[in-house]
Amino acid sequence: MDCIFCKMANHELAVDFLYETEQCFVIRDIQPKAKVHLLAIPKVHLVSFNDITADNSSSLAEIGLAIKTVVRKLEIADSGYRIIINNGEHGGQEVQHLHFHILGGERLGKMV
Repeated sequence: MDCIFCKMANHELAVDFLYETEQCFVIRDIQPKAKVHLLAIPKVHLVSFNDITADNSSSLAEIGLAIKTVVRKLEIADSGYRIIINNGEHGGQEVQHLHFHILGGERLGKMV
């Protein structure tokens, strides 16, 4: 499989992990859209949110805890942040591996 996020998860690429567990990891986005722009990524390859099942849903709880930990570490928890999932072609998904964008560190504009 030629998935960049799977390669990161398998430590095949050098990555600066802000947080990592057996089920997920958090990194900085290489093309940030806000002062703080992070990606929280499950290690299991799920193409989109539509691929979540009862068998793999525990990775979502782990991602929630990862996000909570990292936003506190970066001191944006109290001022606020936005969590976004781009799902599918019309949702703007570019990498075909489920991931969560976390944006903050500044006042964000209104949503679409």
